[in-house]
Order: sequence, then structure tokens, then C-alpha cells
Amino acid sequence: MNSSRLIKTFYSIKPFIPRKLQIAIRRKIVESKQKKVSDIWPILEKAGNPPEWWQGWPEGKKFAVVLTHDVESQRGHDNCRALADVEKSFGFRSIFNFVPERYNVSAQLRQWLINEGFEIGVHGLFHDGKLFKSRQIFTDRAIKINSYLEKWNAKGFRAPAMHHNLDWLRALDIQFDMSTFDTDPFEPQNDGVETIFPFWVDGGPYEGFVELPYTLPQDFTSFVLFKERNIDTWKQKTRWIANNGGMVLLNVHPDYITFQASDSGNETYSIALYREFLQFLQAEFTDAYWTALPGQVANFIKGSTKDPVYRPPSRKFEIS
Repeated sequence: MNSSRLIKTFYSIKPFIPRKLQIAIRRKIVESKQKKVSDIWPILEKAGNPPEWWQGWPEGKKFAVVLTHDVESQRGHDNCRALADVEKSFGFRSIFNFVPERYNVSAQLRQWLINEGFEIGVHGLFHDGKLFKSRQIFTDRAIKINSYLEKWNAKGFRAPAMHHNLDWLRALDIQFDMSTFDTDPFEPQNDGVETIFPFWVDGGPYEGFVELPYTLPQDFTSFVLFKERNIDTWKQKTRWIANNGGMVLLNVHPDYITFQASDSGNETYSIALYREFLQFLQAEFTDAYWTALPGQVANFIKGSTKDPVYRPPSRKFEIS
């Protein structure tokens, strides 16, 4: 069985597999692929080529930094304030993407985040891996997703498990989407958009949206699957993105972060690693980057793109 079919099979039976075994299986999958994809991960050289219309970042900054968080469980939800406080201590702000119908999303927490300068996004509807299983399922769920976008006054979306179909996403009333990546062969739908720059997706009832691909490996991949205990990969790719004038977009899950050593386990990592990354940005790139919320980047791209550019995935991957 080839790797793509293996991954599809795994995700089709995932709901019936104990969590500990899920992690063990995924570790075996990524280990089997790691050496084979060293030419495209963590760096895909051609992704550093700017689009023809690119004119640079605001204020003459060398590159951009965008911090994002997908909140997948009640545990992650309850860690949001602590994570936000860490970012505030370094002068950063980020977006927190919540799953509307998987756990209790506190209105008080959402308002607190907004009051503190953070942004709120919608992360699917149930986080059950079925959002893109059929066009009808997506269409039905899009109605409810749009209702949460309106209720929360949210302008951004990210699909669970980074499943994506940019054509279908035009049905959402969003200013930006974050469901893609420049290159990541370890994702279940592993077709990268092959760019470290945001881009415009035109059309649909809401006239299109800005796509913001993540460009650094996700924390779950680095610290849970690969069991890394340093941020060398993040540093390596951040330097490469900075040299190419692109966008450092990182996705960190509060679900997997521990704020006390006694809480560490099979699928968690210490907040110290994330603190180190924020310190690294400030120490090595002082005043060189534009740190912005996804909504700010979307407004900038929409205002600077005269000829909308749609970048389809490099290869199709049918989700089972």
C-alpha cells in the first residue's frame, strides 16, 4: 500500500482507534516518509519565489510574522488565557480558532481575547474529519459555519486537519482562510500551495478571500510526532523565510502545551519551547518583521493585489 492510501485508510478508521495508538501509528507513518521528503520539507526552495505582483510588506519590513492557534478540545480552550498571556509578555498578538460544536466555547473568553487585541476564528464545525467528505456535507455545514462567523464577528476560518478545497471555501463569508501550507508531506491532505506568500482566491458569493498558508511545521508535527525537544527546525525555516521576504505563519495548539513540568505526557510539550521561539524572533530579527494578525494581513493583500491570483494545489488528494 502506498503512503497516500495508507494515510487515507488511517483517517477513515481514526475515530475507532484509541488516542495513544493513533499517535503511535502516525509516528510510524511520518518516520517512514521523513528521509524520502527531505528535498521538499521543511523547506521547498521554489516556494520562496514571490508572485509577480508582489511589492513587499508594510513599512518596508523584511518579512511578516503571523501567529495562529487551533483550539481542538476543552483542555486547549482552558489553556487559551495562559497562552495569550505569554504572547502578550513579548508584545505579540495572535488568532485563536475555536470549534463551535465540539466543546463549550466561552463567550467571556472570546470577549477577553478581543479586548486584549487578539483575533477570533472558526475552526470547522465538529472537528470530525468529514467537512469535505462530500459537497452536500460541506454545503450543509457551511450554513452553520457562516452563522458562527456572524455571531462571533469572526472573519477567518481554518478547517480541521488542514483539509481544504479552495473552490468550496468560497461559500464561506470570510475575509481569509488558513487551511493550506507551503509544503507539508505529513498532512493527511498533503498537497501544498508551494508559496510562502499569501494570495487571493477570487470569486464566489462573497467575492473571494485571502489564503494564508502556514509556513512553519506545526507544533504537533515537531514536538508530538517527531518528539523534538528543541526549536532548531523553526529557527532554520524562519531564517530561510526571512531571507526570501515571505510570511512566517505558525500554528500552535494550546491543547498540546504544558505550563507545568508535572503535566508533561505522550502528546504534550513545554511552553518553554514556544517562549524560546518568541525570544528568538525578537533577538535575531529586531525591527525586521511585520507582526500582524491574519485579518490585518488579509486587508493588506486585498488592497495591494490588482490582479487576483488563484493558486490551485499542486496535486489533488481525495479525502476518504
